[in-house]
Amino acid sequence: MATFLLEIGTEELPADFARLALPQLETLARQSLAEECLSPISLVVTSTPRRLVLLVEGLPPQQADRSEEHKGPPAALAFRDGVPTPAALGFARRCGVEPDQLEVRETAKGPVVYARSLVRGRSTSDVLAERIPTWLGALQGRRFMRWGDGDHRFSRPVRWLVALLDQEVIPVALDGTDPVIQAGRVTRGHRLHPDDGLIAAASDHQQVLRDLGVVVDRQERARAIRSAVDRRAGELQARPDLPEELYEELVDLVESPLLIEGAIEQRFLALPPEVLATVMRSHQRYIPLERSGQAPDPLALQAEGVLLPIFLCVSNGRKEALETVRRGNERVLKARLADAEFFLGVDRAGSSQDRLKQLDRVQFAEGLGSLGERSLRLSWLAECLIRALPLDAETATAASRAALLCKHDLVSQMVGEFPELQGVMGAKYLLAEGEDRTVALAVGEHYRPRGATDALPESAAGSVVAMADRLELLLSIFGKGERPSGSSDPYALRRAGNGLLQILWHQNWTLDLETLLATSAAHWQQSLPDLGLDPQVLAGDLGEFLRQRVISLLEDEAIPADLVQAVAGDSVPLSRVLQDPEDARQRACLLLTLRQQDQLAAVQAVVTRATRLATHADLEQGTLSPIGLIDEGLFTSSSEAGMLAVINTLEPISQRQDKTRYNDLAQALAAGAPALSAFFDGDQSVMVMCDDLKVRRNRLNLLALLRNQASVLADFSRIQA
Repeated sequence: MATFLLEIGTEELPADFARLALPQLETLARQSLAEECLSPISLVVTSTPRRLVLLVEGLPPQQADRSEEHKGPPAALAFRDGVPTPAALGFARRCGVEPDQLEVRETAKGPVVYARSLVRGRSTSDVLAERIPTWLGALQGRRFMRWGDGDHRFSRPVRWLVALLDQEVIPVALDGTDPVIQAGRVTRGHRLHPDDGLIAAASDHQQVLRDLGVVVDRQERARAIRSAVDRRAGELQARPDLPEELYEELVDLVESPLLIEGAIEQRFLALPPEVLATVMRSHQRYIPLERSGQAPDPLALQAEGVLLPIFLCVSNGRKEALETVRRGNERVLKARLADAEFFLGVDRAGSSQDRLKQLDRVQFAEGLGSLGERSLRLSWLAECLIRALPLDAETATAASRAALLCKHDLVSQMVGEFPELQGVMGAKYLLAEGEDRTVALAVGEHYRPRGATDALPESAAGSVVAMADRLELLLSIFGKGERPSGSSDPYALRRAGNGLLQILWHQNWTLDLETLLATSAAHWQQSLPDLGLDPQVLAGDLGEFLRQRVISLLEDEAIPADLVQAVAGDSVPLSRVLQDPEDARQRACLLLTLRQQDQLAAVQAVVTRATRLATHADLEQGTLSPIGLIDEGLFTSSSEAGMLAVINTLEPISQRQDKTRYNDLAQALAAGAPALSAFFDGDQSVMVMCDDLKVRRNRLNLLALLRNQASVLADFSRIQA
């Protein structure tokens, strides 16, 4: 068994490319080896900023010989009086066999000629030489480039290629590169290492690179960075502010991680902690250190007492240059923080009211007016939400005030330089001006959640403003006729819809979105007359869009798709989903619990059977009471009386409006399952579609009532057995 090494050496790759390319390379290699009947013991991919690496262990030296069967012409055409015809001779020649080795077999279409040939296995080296260029050509990523006079495209110019099968160099050339890259056994080490390395055998790769100052194993670098950061933070009694995105990026920025500690000038601790953290994390890829033992205040105006005057940096340098690198990083950070200090001073010289006036001079989007006009629409929506939600007077006042002020910082110097701080700076500026803390907190929270993993607003006022912000975006962009399509969603409308629903669910609020959308669409028609929008179309399109967001979020919560469809799918009236999205979520969770407790299948089987026959009834979907619809005098079997007894039990439960009715309804359906089953299959079962029209209608009404009462919980026809 042999070990295969492929190293694709490049100029420094973008930090996110490895995370995109490595799974692609692994999939391509596994599929190719499987197609070539080469089964390795292990296959590993890894990377550094200057290379992608594939290491395959346990490859056979060549493919095994295999037998292939070929189907030829009909026997009547292949042989005449037992003598092979030209058709048979040509078929045998193509298959590489003698004519007397042809077989005749009976098939559905009559006798047919077959040939079995032996295919000699190729050497593994030849197979890999053929496949390697196809792997490189199939890798995909953002902003690929060409270099020199070649037409080969890759994320960065390819500078060397190592392809070894044990000690043997695999003869590979990358056509289209300039100059043409030929595979060899020479690799390059750390940028600051003076020598190249010679790899004698594929299994020596990791050690050769370690001697050249490179930790080639990506997971090893990740562990080293995490360990060094946690150890130093623990020594300083601090908590490293190291989000997963920054951590992954640091792993892909260095070939030999070296932790460096730098100092922050004391004067800069007068800046808000988020400013320091943003400059360090987003712009310099440094790691801020938060003081342990205290919860950070989201409205803190100064970093002193929140952050240590120390930062950590993961460098790609050499140990002997540590002091030089540290001083250089400190100088760069000082310049960036001095800029932030200047921007803060300019912003504090003005006021939030001044900035609100400036919003009128900034266009929001084509056809949608200025940011000032958008703020007015957002404020109008906030007032609608305040009237619709169960809020106390203090929260309502704070939400109303925050909705008017929440966009003022978009024209500030600080947010212009650091867009990540929108909302954060707005809140701090308001608090510094003496605004109520609840109002400032709502302004700071209204952009949350910014993504799938971000926290939701905690305050009720912040939740109202955040929902109004997302509703305004959805109404405005849908109003101008733009919709998300496929992977294209430039305004992040799906994220806005998800955030709206997540906030509702997090706060456990009941909100009639159907009415709100209808009212808002009419207001949008008046506010934006140039768009020529149809309020009913706008409300309907947004309603269906939010239905899909409900479905997507419920499936993200690991609720099976059939249960989600039963409470929010296309067969469920849109109004049922939108009038209370939290209600749909509760019902989906209840169905999942019933399935996990093995109580759902029996109920679903009977209700689904009843639903199929109930389509022949004249009863409307919303009818829940049997009064005036069922004539007990037409009963001919005790099973009909048993069915009516179950319906009479379900009727008051289905009529209730409290949320506990769903569990009670499910339990009543489960308890009534034997009686429902007896109606169809027991000794006293009945023929529903009998000849007597009055009896038939009576029995169909029983089934339709059961269907209607069960549909209060879910559309059972969508649930899989």
